[in-house]
Amino acid sequence: MSRPLSLLLIDDHALMRQGLAELLNAVEGFVVLGTAASAEEGLTLAEALIPDIVLLDLHMPGMGGMQALKRFKACLPDALIIVLTASDAQADLLMALSMGADGYLLKHTEPEALVQQLMSCSKQCLLLDPKMQLHDSGRASLSQVAGKCVDQVELTERECQTLRLIAEGMSNKLIARALGISDGTVKIHVKHLLSKLNLHSRLELAAWAHRCGFLERGISSERQVG
Repeated sequence: MSRPLSLLLIDDHALMRQGLAELLNAVEGFVVLGTAASAEEGLTLAEALIPDIVLLDLHMPGMGGMQALKRFKACLPDALIIVLTASDAQADLLMALSMGADGYLLKHTEPEALVQQLMSCSKQCLLLDPKMQLHDSGRASLSQVAGKCVDQVELTERECQTLRLIAEGMSNKLIARALGISDGTVKIHVKHLLSKLNLHSRLELAAWAHRCGFLERGISSERQVG
């Protein structure tokens, strides 16, 4: 008999963590090694527990799921990192895949169906919720994002702040609220970012920020806020 697959569950909602742990521990073939309420806590546990599968929520306080994905892939190269989220947005799906997610499942999935999906996961096959449609053209476009190197661009402080929030999946309205500026001003910053980085969409901006090391390194910025 093969050993059970070990899991680490990361979600900021306690009821979700507890419910998932009870569901999966009751299934022969699974064992939940631990749960975490944040990506930061999850990364610490992951290095100690070395699970086979990480179930990762996408939108959490602190380090967002997108940024965490890259970190989990680096510290757990042999594990499956599967996003479990309430978001059925194509942009979130494509972004998660571009960050190396091995699967993308929706939280409103029936428990029995979720178990079956997890039992079928493997490194050789991308695990997608049946309700999610992966558009090949969109994924190819995202995976080929080039833009400029981090060292080649100079952004204002506000543009840097805007780009970081775009990379966390925030809308213009949420960015405006977070930075205390108008929606129109956010749109201007986004326009400037696209021009300076030689990119064509918000999705490409977010992918560039994650793939080119902007979130880890930051870049030089002019002291201009607006």
